[in-house]
Amino acid sequence: MASTSDLDLKSLLDICLRNWKWFLISAILSISAAMLYLRYTVPEYSATAKIQILEESNQASELSVLDDLDIFSSGKAKIEDETELLAARDNFIRIVKKMDLNIQFFILGSIKSTEIYRKEDIPFSINFLSNDSIINNTKHNFYIKIYSNTSFGYKEKEDEAESKYEYGDKIKSPIGDIILTPKKKLPTYKNKQLQVVVNPIEYVADRYRKKTLIKPNDKKLSNIINISLTDPIEQRAIDIINELIGINNTNAVSDKKAVADRTTKFINDRITEIYSSLSTVDETAENFKSSRGIADLGSQSNVNFNLSAASEQELQNANIELSIAGSMKELIDGQDGYDIIPEVGLSDQGISNTAQRYNELVAQRNRLLESSGEKNPVVVKLDQQLEDLKRGMKSSLNNVTNNLNLQVNSLSKQLSQINSRIYATPSNERALRDITRRQQTTESLYLYLLQKREESQITFASASPKSKVINSAYGSNFPVSPKKKAIYLASFILGLLIPFSIFYTKDLLDNKVHNKINLEKTISRKAPVLAELPKVKKKESKLISSVDRSILGESLRILRTNLDYMLKKNVKPGRGGVILVTSSVPGEGKTFLSSNLAMVFASTKKKVLLIGADIRNPKLYDFYSDLSVNVNGINKRRKDLTGLTEYLYDDKVEVKEIITSIHINDCNVDIIFSGKIPPNPAELLMSKRFKALIEHTSNSYDYVIVDSAPLLPVTDTLLINEHSDQTVYVTKAGVTEQKVLEYPIKLQKEKKLKNLAFVVNGVKDANLGYGGQYGYGYGKTVKKWWKF
Repeated sequence: MASTSDLDLKSLLDICLRNWKWFLISAILSISAAMLYLRYTVPEYSATAKIQILEESNQASELSVLDDLDIFSSGKAKIEDETELLAARDNFIRIVKKMDLNIQFFILGSIKSTEIYRKEDIPFSINFLSNDSIINNTKHNFYIKIYSNTSFGYKEKEDEAESKYEYGDKIKSPIGDIILTPKKKLPTYKNKQLQVVVNPIEYVADRYRKKTLIKPNDKKLSNIINISLTDPIEQRAIDIINELIGINNTNAVSDKKAVADRTTKFINDRITEIYSSLSTVDETAENFKSSRGIADLGSQSNVNFNLSAASEQELQNANIELSIAGSMKELIDGQDGYDIIPEVGLSDQGISNTAQRYNELVAQRNRLLESSGEKNPVVVKLDQQLEDLKRGMKSSLNNVTNNLNLQVNSLSKQLSQINSRIYATPSNERALRDITRRQQTTESLYLYLLQKREESQITFASASPKSKVINSAYGSNFPVSPKKKAIYLASFILGLLIPFSIFYTKDLLDNKVHNKINLEKTISRKAPVLAELPKVKKKESKLISSVDRSILGESLRILRTNLDYMLKKNVKPGRGGVILVTSSVPGEGKTFLSSNLAMVFASTKKKVLLIGADIRNPKLYDFYSDLSVNVNGINKRRKDLTGLTEYLYDDKVEVKEIITSIHINDCNVDIIFSGKIPPNPAELLMSKRFKALIEHTSNSYDYVIVDSAPLLPVTDTLLINEHSDQTVYVTKAGVTEQKVLEYPIKLQKEKKLKNLAFVVNGVKDANLGYGGQYGYGYGKTVKKWWKF
């Protein structure tokens, strides 16, 4: 047995299948809307590039040991820094300025405009006579209609009149005077209207910066960076990415040039100072030899002199190192912020490499400060690294200076000992040796600085870009947005969801009875549902015939069969069954059911009496308004008929006087009309004469059908229900509320209604239950839907 949830799902599916036309129409409309959207939406294309960040070959330093501890920037951190540098706002501002992306040209169409991107396709060039600061920070657009090779129309609003100008004329505008100059493609656009849009450069740069996606490769510690951009014009996206890569490499070379220039300036200053000292020493040696008349002192005490020379050479080297280390220490101590320091080189390779790393970080910091502030997290991180490197260099220089001082002192002592052994050397030779020593020391330092200056220039000349292009920017060749398949699928699903939601919501909020199955669920089978009657159209006959094979006729025959089965159990032998027909409120079809029930019983050659017991609002008169009424062989009008109220009110009126015989559709039916509306209907129905009428007629007829008043508004039905054998409660599809049915069920439980059974009236063909699916209308020819 199916569960309640299964039944609900089946019911929903049944509703959807019955309303398949609405689903089809909604899906068609939704897909049509998607087609219109795709037809007039500007597609966007994607461009992608891939670059590799190159590592410097001499990047190792004395702090490289700490890289494994991730104290300073690791490879991944460097890649993140490079992505930040690539995405710098200043880069995109330079791209917009270089490519003139802030000025766009559109060919206006009836619905959609087409943008012209390639400069060679633009029909004219625009010369702005205002300052660049005004043009670059103003939003303005205007319309140009090309008349001929010499004239054009100009307007600033699409719906205003055009002003005619010649090429070369000055045009006044909110952003200053404009001059248009024709180009080769001008004749191609004759009689076409173009729109020129000028946007602020920073606005355009920010827009492309947001659209450009720059991210490292997913692999750990990879030096690969992926760059992608979507744009309505594929070639423009490709050009922007390539230009971004070129600007990034240019920035790297510029940073290296700045380091080389600063180093060269430092060396030149030192060379100028040392050159002056060297000239002084040379002049002192010359004056000394001239004044003493010394030409050649010979080779005295060669052994001592050789030892002295070796010691002096070591002392000279130590002094050079000490001088350079002292100069670098003074330069670093004198820095207030973070400036590039010279890379002159020491014998301690760690200090040189640390200085090189320091200059690279200073260059990155300066680039970031061009488009952001010192509060930027990347700048703060760089400051921390620079402070660490500066402290490391200071510490290393202090250590080197201390070691060199010790070495100089040691060598000086050693040299003094050697010199003391050559006491026999004339004072002139000692004095000349001192002069020569100073001369050699100064000359060595001078030559060293000349060498470093050349190395610095060579380093700049051989500077290479920081990144290598793995894949130049290339387009997708097909639009990436909007996605047609996804939109069509979404529109189709939406087209099905809209009617489904409507029907589902309507079903949730629906509290009406619709068919037999629905009614059985509502009353939980506390009373039987005998049948369901189809809705009768206005042009169809309200009364069936004996040979009627319509859905209504078959429904009434099913009702007759079910009633016969129930009456056999409730009616005593030898008398006819009394059927009481009622409903909740007027208009639910109880008179319609009573009349047709009388016809279907009469079609079996049974004696049937129909009593109009609704004496407050009689409907039988209206139902038989077009029929001729025969009383004892005499035709009478309705207003002349004696009815039920006259019988109940006047004891002299006999039963045969109020019975009207009607012959219709080959069936004979006796009817007792309601009569005139009395002032006290409830009291009349409580009289003994009504009980006597029912007893008399039930003995004379096979079936007595009582058309009573509605149950909810009045109490008439409850007063006469005790005289009936079967109560037929009529509900109307789409009218009767489910909650109302609790009342007759309650009355049955209280035994105020006898043998309660339900009938559903006015069911739509689509909602008919078992009968509608298995044989109703077999005698009726129905055209196929495609033949209508």
